[in-house]
Amino acid sequence: MDHFQYRDGILHAEDVAVSEIANRHGTPCFIYSTATLIRHYHAYADALGGVPHLICYGMKANSNLAVLQLLANEGAGFDIVSVGELERVIKAGGDPRKIVFSGVGKQRHEMQRALEVGIYCFNVESLAELEHLNSVASEMDTVAPVSLRINPDVDPKTHPYISTGLKANKFGIAHEDAIAAYKRALELPGLNPVGIDCHIGSQLTDVSPLIESLDKLLNVIDELADLGIILKHVDLGGGLGVTYDQEKPPHPSEYLSIVKERLQDRALSLVLEPGRSIAANAGIFVTRTILIKTNQDQHFAVVDGAMNDLIRPSLYGAWQNIIPVETTDKPDQTEACFDVVGPVCESGDFLGKGRRLRLKEGDLLAVRSSGAYGFVMGSNYNTRARAAEVLVDKHQTHLIRERESIESLWALEKLVDGSL
Repeated sequence: MDHFQYRDGILHAEDVAVSEIANRHGTPCFIYSTATLIRHYHAYADALGGVPHLICYGMKANSNLAVLQLLANEGAGFDIVSVGELERVIKAGGDPRKIVFSGVGKQRHEMQRALEVGIYCFNVESLAELEHLNSVASEMDTVAPVSLRINPDVDPKTHPYISTGLKANKFGIAHEDAIAAYKRALELPGLNPVGIDCHIGSQLTDVSPLIESLDKLLNVIDELADLGIILKHVDLGGGLGVTYDQEKPPHPSEYLSIVKERLQDRALSLVLEPGRSIAANAGIFVTRTILIKTNQDQHFAVVDGAMNDLIRPSLYGAWQNIIPVETTDKPDQTEACFDVVGPVCESGDFLGKGRRLRLKEGDLLAVRSSGAYGFVMGSNYNTRARAAEVLVDKHQTHLIRERESIESLWALEKLVDGSL
């Protein structure tokens, strides 16, 4: 369930007409629902009542400061992959002690900053990273809490670009090398191994790969305990899918009921890193039709949104539902099977192909499920200003990121004579 619904033929974001937001703030724009973000966060938090846990929102899905602030106020921690994301959490009022730092290429200055602010844990992804982090922590005369990300070689059955748990992927330490890696971590004076981590991929619609991965982690935990290495937490990452079309992903409570059974009678807290499943269906991307174009039997709806705004369809071949903002039929609207395309000079610039729509010039369209991996993956390709972001809370709207001005696009550039 989300809070984007039609009322008298007009799409609303909570209690505000989407057309009103588009007219006020222009298009293209991203619109997020406060109630949906909170509901999706609590789908995890409520399912874990009575279980020691930390839900670290995977902020690479959507890192707008207002979204982070909203989730921090609900008690969320954050999964970060860069020092930039770390500073965003701090700016938004998040608690550094609820941050896990993931990613395969953490740099020394990023490690230093994370240690300075006292994050909860580093998710270490290689033996080389163990050595680097130990060096940084030792130079700072401190000890870094670490969790080793173990690659269980489990097929998540998802798109290859968002699969992260196979041997062929760049992430994590091989399952076979886990014990040796923990032994090495224990030898290093700047490290304190406190947990174990796993994240096998994104947009997962079957819990069986997730549970298979958990079972492999528990076997490692037991082997470590036999060696006297006692871990405090298990981090299962994120990855639960969302409904874009006909997918039927498990509800978080369904998945977590199995996890809780596996962790019963174990002195382990649970860390999760959901991102897409919190943010995706909490947002839409709104774009206006510039013109209708027909090449023989091929119909195009050319809109003002493009691949630089929402790249998932071009990058992954991802399907997202495209719906009219107003459903009232008008005589001058054309009904056809449209490719919805943008103005960018690429044949790959499309938001959706083969969509049955009734359209005329000026009509607004909403691309559903755009709250995750939408604005955050945007660019200024073709010197296009990035879209505005708007957060709706019941009857109120908040402009949480202004549309970029044309002048801002070259604000950091210089001509060869040093001017500008």
